[in-house]
Amino acid sequence: MRGARDGGPAPWRALCQDSRDPERQKHWAELFDQLDTNKDGRVDINELREGLARMGMNASSQAEQEILREGDTDQDGELDFEEFVCYLQERERKLRLMFHSLDRNNDGHIDVSEIQQTFHSLGVYISLQQAEKILQSMDKDGTMTIDWHEWRDHFILNPLENMEEVVHYWKHSMVLDIGECLTVPDEFSEKEKKTGMWWKQLLAGAMAGAVSRTGTAPLDRLKVFMQVHASKTNNMNVFGGLKGMIQEGGVRSLWRGNGINVLKIAPESAIKFMAYEQIKRAIRGQQETLRVQERFVAGSLAGATAQTIIYPMEVLKTRLTLRKTGQYSGMADCAKKILQKEGIRAFYKGYLPNVLGIIPYAGIDLAIYETLKNMWLQKYSKNTADPGILVLLACGTMSSTCGQIASYPLALVRTRMQAQASIEGAPQPTMLGLFKHILSREGVLGLYRGIAPNFMKVIPAVSISYVVYENMKQVLGVTSR
Repeated sequence: MRGARDGGPAPWRALCQDSRDPERQKHWAELFDQLDTNKDGRVDINELREGLARMGMNASSQAEQEILREGDTDQDGELDFEEFVCYLQERERKLRLMFHSLDRNNDGHIDVSEIQQTFHSLGVYISLQQAEKILQSMDKDGTMTIDWHEWRDHFILNPLENMEEVVHYWKHSMVLDIGECLTVPDEFSEKEKKTGMWWKQLLAGAMAGAVSRTGTAPLDRLKVFMQVHASKTNNMNVFGGLKGMIQEGGVRSLWRGNGINVLKIAPESAIKFMAYEQIKRAIRGQQETLRVQERFVAGSLAGATAQTIIYPMEVLKTRLTLRKTGQYSGMADCAKKILQKEGIRAFYKGYLPNVLGIIPYAGIDLAIYETLKNMWLQKYSKNTADPGILVLLACGTMSSTCGQIASYPLALVRTRMQAQASIEGAPQPTMLGLFKHILSREGVLGLYRGIAPNFMKVIPAVSISYVVYENMKQVLGVTSR
């Protein structure tokens, strides 16, 4: 070899930490030779990317950027042999700590039950068969256990930092926006928080949500319109509702209320994230991370906190969505008229059913997500702990839809309470009073008015969110999880 190793028979003599293990020295040299395809004694980012791909690493993981960022101490955009070995020594130190955390009985081997226990402690419940598949992907000698060398060789060029990152893909991640505000907040690793990647992901999610909500705004307005105005007597349907809105205010009227619906994404996401982190810290104590049930509690409380603070914007959104032509000149005018005519309490009409709706939504969403994901992994996954983005997307969409079905009656009552407060002389029923009124007049189906356009917007909303989110991640330089 040339370059950094042109200096005699002992190229590792000047390394950051002297290693006298000939096996390790030989392994490092062979690994460097595999990556150094042009044999110039240096490895650049393209050689790293190609080498990692040959070793079977996911091309979208951007591991080569992470390795170069941590290993390139002289900042020349390449790794010489000394830098490469220093990086490997540091990686081995971290990997050894992780290995010992998995090796619960300290026998020098990781078995299936230890993998399963580790995943369980991180809030991810897997079967013994799933744990066996993960083990088999690392078990080179067929002993059905993983020794230190197998663990090290499998992860040596994978820049994960801790066990939480190993199971990161398995966690319920709802960065995609389907126009509802009740989802459990996203999880971010410690590394993402330290590098500032978390706010880029939140920004990418917010942009995706803004485009998605704007694209599906006509269906969202139709949903609200049908929740308030549809009944047995008028038989309002999807096409009749759209036609009525266009006749009253033209095509542009289909986007009424969208401005504030987009505007509230940023404060709600930020408040929910900050509240979730604080509540999570309080619940977790000395644990490394939360179990699924604890995430549900923390997520529900964070959602309730965010909704309490931004709820006046929810009331404004409903009023602006239902407004007639010329009723309000804008958001500020709407807020001013509500305050003058109805007082401050009007901004919290329907608050109770809204907060109560978080519990069935978040609980069913998480439970069904975990069930669907584990069913898929049990049946189709081959030697991997990562189900892939499309599987997680499908599981997330289906679980979120089920959550919406459970919480929809509460959402309908909330919307009617928000809307009825604006009608002078109209009765101001309580939540239970409105439930009884709807059930007596229209039966159970009356609690699901407007659910058809709500379902119609799910697939386009998720599709738009996904495309915009992936493009925003590239623009902002967000590394894939």
